[in-house]
Amino acid sequence: MKARLLPFIALLVAAGALAADVRPLPAPPIIGATSYLVIDATTGHQIASLEPDNPVAPASLTKLMTAYVVFKTLAEGQIQLSDEVTVSEKAWRAEGSRMFIEVGKRVPVKDLLLGMIVQSGNDASIALAEYVAGSESVFAEMMNQYARALGMLSTNFVNVTGLPSDDHYSTARDLATLARAIISEFPEYYKWYSVKEFTFNDIKQPNRNNLLWRDPNVDGMKTGHTDAAGYCLVSSAERDNMRVISVVLGTSSPKARIDGSQALLNYAFRFFETRLLYKAGEEITTARVWKSANEFSTIGVLDDLYITLQRGTYDALDSVHNLPAIIEAPVAQGQPLGDLTISLDGSVLLQEPLRALTDNPSGSFWQRTVDGISLWFE
Repeated sequence: MKARLLPFIALLVAAGALAADVRPLPAPPIIGATSYLVIDATTGHQIASLEPDNPVAPASLTKLMTAYVVFKTLAEGQIQLSDEVTVSEKAWRAEGSRMFIEVGKRVPVKDLLLGMIVQSGNDASIALAEYVAGSESVFAEMMNQYARALGMLSTNFVNVTGLPSDDHYSTARDLATLARAIISEFPEYYKWYSVKEFTFNDIKQPNRNNLLWRDPNVDGMKTGHTDAAGYCLVSSAERDNMRVISVVLGTSSPKARIDGSQALLNYAFRFFETRLLYKAGEEITTARVWKSANEFSTIGVLDDLYITLQRGTYDALDSVHNLPAIIEAPVAQGQPLGDLTISLDGSVLLQEPLRALTDNPSGSFWQRTVDGISLWFE
């Protein structure tokens, strides 16, 4: 009787082992948005999405690009934060949200940036554009040039504020790309997106991003709203050394955009993680280099290599180094010599070039001769 039960027991044990290996990944939360995208800010990995490539009206999310252009101009030394900008009548008469600058007054660039970022001032946006480029239309062309350089190929800007126009549009994917660029390129300015209130001309206005009060992990970025765009929010949060960017477009109310964004951020942090695979300059493997001054070259990656993956799967990753059978000198530092493949359960998650970490020049005449003969037998 015991012998007949053994196969059955073995099946139960195997089934239990399979069940233990199951890694449940529920679908993203359903939110009332026409489009959204959630990515990891470090790797760009797409965590969740809904129609992320549909062109939509971006409303005041436009000001992310307005700020990006100003940040670029500051970085190039063409303007300074302390520069004073004379407010034009056009800027003063701007429709919609305002920081309440006055025509003819001189306002520092820094104050205008805070007025645009925290208070979403259309007047501040126009004043900055006119100072940087001479006119709003020329500045808008600069915005489009930078958008193309960032790979925002489904975006077109005709103004700096996000006021409605048929030729003014973007996508959740493009806006996530832009947010990621601001965070990585301009950390010294990104911190302003977490400012909760700003006072100018004795008028205190709160940041419209209510997630800054609700979730201590959230430190940016920008709200937007028009009748055409609905209520929109680009948000960014960092938890346990993982930064997530969420773009939510076309919700029906301020509460819906906040609740939806919070749900997506929570989903990302709960079910995904970003891990450092290899540090820049760390030796991953070595390769035999023929006819070289040094018999072996150390191989690795030149930048820190991260991966975003489902929580609980890191220890199951499989790493394979693919190198050619024969590598001959000279080898230059940074030269690609092969590739690294990271897979999980047979599915490739990441491929990255493996590069020489140091120079390995050609060897002496004797070394080259000996290796040349040896290669005949390889």
